Order: sequence, then structure tokens, then C-alpha cells
Amino acid sequence: MKQLFDTVSFKCSKLVTKNYSTSFSLAVYMLSPSIRDAIYSIYGFVRFADEIVDSFHGYEKEYLINDFEKEYYKAYEAGISLNPILNSFQHTVKEYHITDDLVQAFMKSMKLDLVKQNYDSQEEYNEYIYGSADVVGLMCLKIFVKGKEEKYNQLKAEAMRLGSAFQKVNFLRDLKEDNLVLNRNYFPGVDLKSFDEKSKRVIIDEIEEDFKIAYQGIVKLPMEAKFGVYTAYVYYKKLLHKLEHTPSNQIGNSRIRVSNYTKFGLLAKSFVSYKLKLV
Repeated sequence: MKQLFDTVSFKCSKLVTKNYSTSFSLAVYMLSPSIRDAIYSIYGFVRFADEIVDSFHGYEKEYLINDFEKEYYKAYEAGISLNPILNSFQHTVKEYHITDDLVQAFMKSMKLDLVKQNYDSQEEYNEYIYGSADVVGLMCLKIFVKGKEEKYNQLKAEAMRLGSAFQKVNFLRDLKEDNLVLNRNYFPGVDLKSFDEKSKRVIIDEIEEDFKIAYQGIVKLPMEAKFGVYTAYVYYKKLLHKLEHTPSNQIGNSRIRVSNYTKFGLLAKSFVSYKLKLV
């Protein structure tokens, strides 16, 4: 039965989410059950593409990412794939009318990670973030508004800023990995070998502005999505706060984390705020 196979496919996407990201998995669980599977499917797709370019050292990454993309389009045309991650994703793309320009922009940024190590201009930086993060926020927004174009357009700008904020926090958190292991520098005009408090402050101020605008969209989200997105927002704000109070030289030499204990504490506080209609 195809329906059983689809169910198994979405469960695989959920498994990917739970194993790769405790924080994101927790946030998805706070969404309405009616939209969780679709969000899991998006995470599974973007996570696998990201893993190809970031983690599969010793393998033909270019071949793998191109094959992954080709197999997605085969799945989209056929309406099925024996790769459960692609099968669940193509199902979500069709159900929620996710436009192909979003998928293409994402894949473009992933492929850039194979050939580009430095982003020297603001334009290059913005283009990469749009493809790697903003469009993921827009894909999720399609699901949150259940494909309703008018509501989507109303919240589009804020969803992109939330995606940007999350990605920039990740860049700051992963400074050591990106610089020492992958030899990448996403921040234009910043020398990671002499990363200092001034450079860190500029980046944090930029992220805080993204969060400020993004919050204006969170409060307008449908009830099915609001608490889950707010939970992710609170977690990333906490991580940013921790990065802000970590010396710049330490950020460049270790990966800053938020403990699981703290994550559950943030969840409890978020729930109280949500129930008191403070969001």
C-alpha cells in the first residue's frame, strides 16, 4: 500500500530530525500534529543535502549532491521515491504548493559550499543566506499558512528574517568547525584568525535586528504553528545570549551549546508565555 509507504517515509524524516537536532525536534513537537510531518519532511531534505557538503569527507560530494537533486526531481515527477526522505519531501512540496524556486535556491547554496570558501561581499553573503536559510523558512511558512497565498505574502519578510537569524547564529556557533575543519568564512570583512569582540558585536547586532523583525511575524502566525516557532525563537535567542557572553577567542576554539536541561527550562517558560497570551 502506498499510504503505508508514505507513513514510513514521514517517520524516517522524523527520525532524521530527532537524531540530528534535539532543539529543532523539540520545537516541531510543539506544532500542531496536523503539520508536524510536513515540517519533518523539510528538515530531512535540507539536513541530508547539508550533510553531503559538510560531512561526507572522502566521498564524491559533487556527485552525491547532484544525484540527490536529480533523484528529488525524479520523485517529484513520478510522485514516489524509494528514498523515504525524498518521498516524504516531494509529497509535502505538492500538498503545500512549495514553489520550485525555493528548492533551487536552496540547492544552489548547498553546491556553493563545495566550491566557495570566502564570502567577500555583503551581496554574496546575503545570497548564500537566502538560499541556505531564508527559503527554508519560506517552505515552512507555506505549511504554517496551509498554502494560502495572501497570508504567506503577509508573513514572508518576517519568515525570511527568522531564517536569517537562525543561520547567522549557527555560523557564529560553528565558527571553529567552519574555520578550522571546513576552511570556510561566511562573514564578509571578518578575519577569523583574529576574530575579536568588535567583529562579534557587529554580527550580534545584525542578528538581534533580524530577531526583532522576525518576532513581529511570529505573533501573527496561525495557532497551529505559533508555539512551535516561538519555542525555536526562544532557544536561538538563548544561544545568541550565550555567544554574546562568551569571549570571542573562545568562540573560535570551541562549539558553544545550550544544555538539554536549559532547553527544557526554556520550553516551560515559552509555554507559560504562550498560555498567558504574551506572544
